[in-house]
Amino acid sequence: MKLIRFFVGQIILFLDFLTRPKPLSRSQKQQDEVNKMTSTLSLYQFKACPFCVKVRRHMRKNSLHIELRDAKNNLSIKEELVNEGGKHKVPCLRIENKGNNVRWLYSSDDICSYLDSELVSLNL
Repeated sequence: MKLIRFFVGQIILFLDFLTRPKPLSRSQKQQDEVNKMTSTLSLYQFKACPFCVKVRRHMRKNSLHIELRDAKNNLSIKEELVNEGGKHKVPCLRIENKGNNVRWLYSSDDICSYLDSELVSLNL
């Protein structure tokens, strides 16, 4: 089973590479605003997870620079996800709000919707 997952994961990564979306082009001022908004976000992910690939493609398409954290190969990141987020499930977006309140968002569709709503709130 691990062998099958490995090969399927490699196929997913290869197809992602071949069909990678072009990043959105913004003015430097607009991109700085977006970067400020994303500076408090972290994506816990597995490299070959299809749902994680979906979120990373969405980030690339919208030129969102969000810290990626490998919850599969980095034990401390995995422990942080389980201990603070509550479960070992990816993709997971860690959202640090004002006042150091942390919110954990677990579904790829929910993550993409959240990112879109944040972009709308910036009027871009």
